[in-house]
Amino acid sequence: MHVIKVGGSAGNDYAALCDDLAARHAAGEGFVLVHGGSDETNKLGEAVGHPPRFVTSPSGYTSRYTDRRTLELFMMAAGGLVNKRLVELLQARGCNAVGLSGLDGRLLEGKRKATIRVVEDGRQKLLRDDWTGTIERVNTGLLRALLEAGYLPVVAPLACSEAGEALNVDGDRAAAAIAAAIGAHTLLLLSNVPGLLRSFPDEASLIGRIPRGEIEAYLSFAEGRMKKKVLGAQEALAAGVGRVILGDARRAGCISAALAGAGTVIE
Repeated sequence: MHVIKVGGSAGNDYAALCDDLAARHAAGEGFVLVHGGSDETNKLGEAVGHPPRFVTSPSGYTSRYTDRRTLELFMMAAGGLVNKRLVELLQARGCNAVGLSGLDGRLLEGKRKATIRVVEDGRQKLLRDDWTGTIERVNTGLLRALLEAGYLPVVAPLACSEAGEALNVDGDRAAAAIAAAIGAHTLLLLSNVPGLLRSFPDEASLIGRIPRGEIEAYLSFAEGRMKKKVLGAQEALAAGVGRVILGDARRAGCISAALAGAGTVIE
């Protein structure tokens, strides 16, 4: 069993990914696909006059500030357009995919962070009316029911709070939580770069292997969103996932290539 997270940034080849995924699923391999939605959310926000705002935490992680309006746009873009586009691509290839978000059936349940601490202009400040969260539980019964029935779950990174509120959650960490919960052997984190780069954006500086005990030492090479991917990898390995691969979603056969060791392998 493998869990795949494909990023929502521009440049990823969803059609090529679904070619590879549908073929491997037809051959009897089990997969859960988790996806992002950042690029489509940005486009929608710009179109309706609510452009994205990105903030940096005191520990250096960059994320989207999610007020209620941004949450609604994210639900439309990630939970709607991107999710159904991937389901459509898989169905067209004979793969019986089921699209859902972590909000559905409380597939992903977590705690809302209504107030977040950020750094702006060198100063720390608190932002309120935030609708992000951290995942605390995965409804493995729902996932296993779908997998055992032969479906391929396609999951948008939304979660449900204890109070029943929709939450925007990090897609890489959502995929890590799912991989740990279902006992996946491999977690693939695919995006529009070939893996962790020693000198971003020089793709020739790809780091091919990271010993699991040395992940912290490699965080200094992670730029922007890659920091969350390395954090997700660390969480997945700590929870028992066998290996994590940071791979390239722009290439044909991206899943097969990553499973064969292309990218940055942490195990």
